[in-house]
Amino acid sequence: MIEFIADNLAPIMFVSLIVFLLLGYPVAFSLAANGLLFFVIGVELAPLSDSINLSWPLLNAMPERLWGVMSNDTLLAIPFFTFMGIVLERSGMAEDLLDTIGQLFGPIRGGLAYAVIFVGALLAATTGVVAASVIAMGLISLPIMLRYGYDRSIASGVIAASGTLAQIIPPSLVLIVLADQLGRSVGDMYAGALIPGLVLTGLYMLYILIMTFLKRDSMPALPLEARSLGPGVTSLIVALAVAAGIAYAAHVYLYPTHGENADILGGTVGVIFIYIVALADKGLNINMMSRLAQQVIIVLIPPLALIFLVLGTIFLGIATPTEGGAMGAVGALIMAAAKGRLNMDVMRSALAATTRLSSFVLFILIGARVFSLTFYGVNGHLWVEHLLVSMPGGETGFLIAVNVLVFFLAFFLDFFELAFIIVPLLAPAADRLGIDLIWFGVLLGINMQTSFMHPPFGFALFYLRSVAAKIPYLDKVTGKRMEPVTTGQIYWGAVPFVGIQILMVALTIMFPGMVMHYKGEGSGVDPATIKIEVPGFGGSGGGLGLPDNGGGLGLPGGLQLPAGNPLDGGGAQQPAEGGQQGTEQKPATDLSSPPSFN
Repeated sequence: MIEFIADNLAPIMFVSLIVFLLLGYPVAFSLAANGLLFFVIGVELAPLSDSINLSWPLLNAMPERLWGVMSNDTLLAIPFFTFMGIVLERSGMAEDLLDTIGQLFGPIRGGLAYAVIFVGALLAATTGVVAASVIAMGLISLPIMLRYGYDRSIASGVIAASGTLAQIIPPSLVLIVLADQLGRSVGDMYAGALIPGLVLTGLYMLYILIMTFLKRDSMPALPLEARSLGPGVTSLIVALAVAAGIAYAAHVYLYPTHGENADILGGTVGVIFIYIVALADKGLNINMMSRLAQQVIIVLIPPLALIFLVLGTIFLGIATPTEGGAMGAVGALIMAAAKGRLNMDVMRSALAATTRLSSFVLFILIGARVFSLTFYGVNGHLWVEHLLVSMPGGETGFLIAVNVLVFFLAFFLDFFELAFIIVPLLAPAADRLGIDLIWFGVLLGINMQTSFMHPPFGFALFYLRSVAAKIPYLDKVTGKRMEPVTTGQIYWGAVPFVGIQILMVALTIMFPGMVMHYKGEGSGVDPATIKIEVPGFGGSGGGLGLPDNGGGLGLPGGLQLPAGNPLDGGGAQQPAEGGQQGTEQKPATDLSSPPSFN
């Protein structure tokens, strides 16, 4: 029995960790306690099994492993992006966006749902924090959607799903963690995840479009009296056309001096111009634009500028993700100050939330390092790799099995826990199968989104439940008695969006080019045409332009060694000129096989 335990310590250790987690122990402490417990067991059982490589001196490596976590510059981006998201949420940006975009899409059926998805994508690209997005949209949009007769399940599902877009649209926190665990660039992970994030947003909107035809009364258009900004879409289209024309003219003017950067600079000129015009039109009461056009331009451009400041500089190679996060945090402070909403309460709450999340991530990482030290010491990584690589179906079978595993584990673990526990075990097997790890990381990131959406631990559902009405209330605008939103309605509303996320996983597997574009077009050089010429070291001279004295490199005896072949039994004898010694021709040395010293 003891020998059986010693030979199978890796699977026993993994199952024990799952039991610890299912019993409800905190993840960080479960990882660390499990690692230390099995380290002691492994040291005692090491003489009984060749697969256990643990000894007490190995614990001396733990301080170095923990220092590697604490000195990781990549993870420094997490507190920056968290701080940026909390400040933006406290500054009222989400409220302004939802109100304005809701007015823009209001005249069509499902307009408020489209607005929530659009704003969810914008908040994802600026905050990267699921909790902030879901809570903000739940507080602002849900009462409005219920006021105007939206189906409760659809309204709840749209808000929860749109908040989870912060998982996959850069600057997502989970993409930072995945890049770190996979040993890949955060910038490449961001570039690879951008198109799948936008496609997923489009699939959400497509679902709303289909539902407006199947259930016409479930998402009515805003009534005329609710459109406080009035009409003005034509004015907005004209303003955008003028901005595009100015951007093109600036591009043509700047191209001779700035080359490929002229398109970005031209676009920047066009955006700044139309923003200044909108501010002047509103401030001076010129009324050249409609109120709707003014509001859309004034509200949309600052967060779009912040997105460019963060993601644009990363994609252009100007800044690292950590530097981009720092600039984003400063930009969020400037935006909050410009709105007059930057005060000590906002700073205090943002710093407290950032500290909590950063500490949570750090403690999980420390626990994971303790666990992995023991798990690798019992060859657990080789057990997992062999288990996954030997699955039927090769690469396809591996991907199906891994995605099913992650999907079901997401019922019990959140995305940080999945990233720190499961991903390091899956990455070596994926790499051995020749799977691109950036593509693999984006695929897992999309799958991990479901951890926010399905019970029993769907955190997006919990966030929405915390701000949705639990008892009947009187609507502030209409004065009508409104029924509460039940937990069942929230859960059932999330089910179609979980299905859409699973569909997105399948599409990413079927069309890997959505992610693989991050590699660019390459240099266009055919490797078969590359010819490498190495200068010879033989010939009539001694090579390197030195005279040949028989010892190589032009030195007597070659690096002060005796001349001749040391494998020929002494090598002190020199062949006569012409390559002969006496009358016997010396055979050439056979280099086709390793030398024998017998």
